[in-house]
Amino acid sequence: MHILGYLPEDLGGCRSVTGQPRKACYSSVTYQGVGYYCGMESNSLEPRSEPPAKRGTPVDDAAVRLAELLMIKPKWRGWIHTVTAPLALAAGLVLVILAPPDLKVACAVYAVTGVLLFGVSAVYHRGNWSPRVKIVLKRLDHTNIMLVIAGSYTPLAWALLDRQQAELLLWVIWSGAILGVLFRLLWTNAPRWLYVPIYIALGCGSLFYLPDFFAANVASAVLICIGGVLYITGAVFYALKKPNISYEHFGFHELFHALTVLAFAAHYIAIAIAVLG
Repeated sequence: MHILGYLPEDLGGCRSVTGQPRKACYSSVTYQGVGYYCGMESNSLEPRSEPPAKRGTPVDDAAVRLAELLMIKPKWRGWIHTVTAPLALAAGLVLVILAPPDLKVACAVYAVTGVLLFGVSAVYHRGNWSPRVKIVLKRLDHTNIMLVIAGSYTPLAWALLDRQQAELLLWVIWSGAILGVLFRLLWTNAPRWLYVPIYIALGCGSLFYLPDFFAANVASAVLICIGGVLYITGAVFYALKKPNISYEHFGFHELFHALTVLAFAAHYIAIAIAVLG
């Protein structure tokens, strides 16, 4: 399918110095089988070829937006989280089984939020849903990001901080997560520049307690920082919709998903060290 753009001849500047109408020539940009033709002015009466538009240009950004509207997905869309979901379930069960009695509930909260994050994301991104179902899954997918952040803090705070610190941190984080969930449920079409900073702010909530985490367990604290950096980096890529390594297979969204998996793995190891060590 090709979407053809053209330059009307009666627009100002669309005539050559000789007064003859300029003919538009086109260069193609491909987004998984969809051709986007960019109209270019030429003094020549014959069309000439132009090099394909580079990634990151306005034409490229328009192609990404159009692909989203037409629901054209890179081939890897959703597969990363589809594979991760059962692994997160198995890893969560192991953690809960091995955790000491006073930390089992906290670990179970973390495990459930992880399975929800990857499971719902896999269902949402792999299927071709009706508009009504899609908007429900989109709401759940976005709210689960905030839940997994709060879920990750739960066993870490309970295992590494004293009870007063843990209760205060978890009260703040879970309150922020619930408010964020309500925000995304009530304003589904909120712009990315507005809700992505909420994810980042929620993820940075433990910075005030970072010295206490390091004092309790250096290895866990380092992994907490690594996971946080990975989450934030993925959120920035998601907000910017860049970089697109391969439009056909692995775009910015797939990179975002890959970074969430790596961040989740870093935090899982941090939790395992804190809880089982």
